[in-house]
Amino acid sequence: MMIRRARASDAKDIAKVHVDSWLSTYRDIVPDDYLEGLKYEERERLWARNLQHSTAFVAENQFGEIVGFADVGKERSGDYPDIGGEVYSIYILEAYQGQGIGKMLMQAISNELLSRNIQSMLVWVLKENQSSGFYGNLGGTVIDEKYITIAGKQIPELAYKWSDVSSLLE
Repeated sequence: MMIRRARASDAKDIAKVHVDSWLSTYRDIVPDDYLEGLKYEERERLWARNLQHSTAFVAENQFGEIVGFADVGKERSGDYPDIGGEVYSIYILEAYQGQGIGKMLMQAISNELLSRNIQSMLVWVLKENQSSGFYGNLGGTVIDEKYITIAGKQIPELAYKWSDVSSLLE
C-alpha cells in the first residue's frame, strides 16, 4: 500500500471512494434517500474544487488504484482554541478496511500538521459509525458530541482529539 499526496487528477477516483464508502458505511445511519441520491459526478466536481485548496492524501493498492483518502487542514469551527488541526474526512473502501490503511493515512496527516507546526487535531465522526472505535484505538479522546442534520435526520457526531499528533507516528 502506498500513501501519497493527492493530485488534481485524482478527483474522479477520490469521488468514487467517497460515494462507495458512504454507501457501505452509513447505510442504516443516514436516510436511504440521501444515500441513493449520491452521484459520482457531483462528488468529482466537489473534489476537483477541494483539491485546489486543501491538503489530501490517497492510499493506492498494488495496482495503483485509489482505495482510500483523507484530507486535513486547520480546525474549522474556532470552538476549540487549543486544537490547531482537523481531519476533514477519511474514507477507505470497505474491502480494504482493517488493513492498517487508516493508520497510515492518519500518520500522513500527522506529518503534514507537524510540518505546519500544528501539534493537535480533532476529527468528527458519526457516533453510530462502526469505525468510530478506530479513533479511540489510535489514542483519540472524545471531547465533544453534537448533532448534525442529514436529509432531515438528526444524527449524533463525536469529536475525537489528539493533543499531540506525534503520538500517531509511534
